[in-house]
Amino acid sequence: MLWTCRVLYSPAGPSVRGWQPLRFDGGAFHLKGTGELMRALLVLRLCAWPPLVTHGLALQAWSRRLLGSRLSGALLRASIYGQFVAGETGEEVKDCVQQLQRLGLRPLLAVPTEEEPDSAVKTGEAWYEGNLKAMLRCVDLSRGLAETPGPAGPILMQLKITALTSTWLCKELTSRVRGPGASVELSPERLAEAMDSGKDLQVSCLNAEQNRHLWASLSRLHCVVQHARTQHVRLLMDAEYTSLNPALSLLVAALALRWNSPREGGPWVWNTYQAYLKDTHEQLRRDAEAADRAGLAFGVKLVRGAYLDKEREVARVQRTEDPTQPDYEATSQSYSRCLELMLTHVSRRGPLCHLMVASHNEESVRHATKRMWELGIPLDGPVCFGQLLGMCDHVSLALGQAGYAVYKSIPYGSLEEVIPYLIRRAQENRSVLQGARREQELLGQELRRRLLGGA
Repeated sequence: MLWTCRVLYSPAGPSVRGWQPLRFDGGAFHLKGTGELMRALLVLRLCAWPPLVTHGLALQAWSRRLLGSRLSGALLRASIYGQFVAGETGEEVKDCVQQLQRLGLRPLLAVPTEEEPDSAVKTGEAWYEGNLKAMLRCVDLSRGLAETPGPAGPILMQLKITALTSTWLCKELTSRVRGPGASVELSPERLAEAMDSGKDLQVSCLNAEQNRHLWASLSRLHCVVQHARTQHVRLLMDAEYTSLNPALSLLVAALALRWNSPREGGPWVWNTYQAYLKDTHEQLRRDAEAADRAGLAFGVKLVRGAYLDKEREVARVQRTEDPTQPDYEATSQSYSRCLELMLTHVSRRGPLCHLMVASHNEESVRHATKRMWELGIPLDGPVCFGQLLGMCDHVSLALGQAGYAVYKSIPYGSLEEVIPYLIRRAQENRSVLQGARREQELLGQELRRRLLGGA
């Protein structure tokens, strides 16, 4: 049940009296039903319990054996699945999105498919081709949702490149493009030309199988972006592990050369930058300046990052330098520097530069809104905010009611497809889940107000 909306703070533009901070005090929870709040509080408390996150897949298998598939599935749908997933069918997704739109929020659909770096090498292209079809359907669904009543604005969709190309190829490409003496054959320009011409690509430093898979991967990526462009859907490419990111950035750069020109009305292809890595600010600065020099539109999703424990473990085992920031404070400082860099570019380049402030951190979000006001960036302009479906609603709702563009990252699909994906995300975002104590406190306060105060 959705409650009647009241606006917390809705300036038409910068206040003549100065910037007024948003209140992330849970006041916007009045927009949600009591059942939704109770489920959110229960699920967030469960997800903050480390054993559940660590042994999630084993517990799911145990639950199916003990309770049976039907009862186990019903419990998941009423709890974790229902909290974090839009649904399985197109109609279920549409219903979820319409609820969000009534709250002033926008959808960022995500196909819950990826290939883990340590997964077995797949034979042939069938798995990746199947994922391509799922991505194209997601583009169509994203476009269809834009036809429903709700906040107008750019249609965004996120995807993982490792659903369309193998991690073993990404590791190989990373080794070839990283450091001095990088192969000139693996330039964004050459890859973009190959995608545009449709001609077979041969790279001398790759073997025959790798060349075949690279060409098939480029074809799939080009197909998705081409279809997304036709449907007016902008694609946000996720970053992943440092062993893969240089290859992912190479592929995104090639796509950007083709699709982010001003005549295309871009950016249609965005890259993701992880502030918890030591070299992110410098990489972001170089990429922003390169896009500016080339006259290309530039789209960025700025995140803190989610692979901290695994990155540190890999560095320890391989006896290499830890690529991550030393602590949370250093990561926050890195995020602030990257945010300032991008907001400055947005204020200077206008519609050619877009930014998603993807953060659950209240201070980061509050600082972004303040700098937007100081730089004269409109609330519903090239800067938007992003949070996960089912989390950080006290921030998302306050932003949405104030008139900012806010997207909720929305996975969808069957239980079998989505639950392993959710468990991997929970394992990667332990600190976020365990740090959601404030949201739990605000949920508890609102529930006590309703149940004890008769509201």
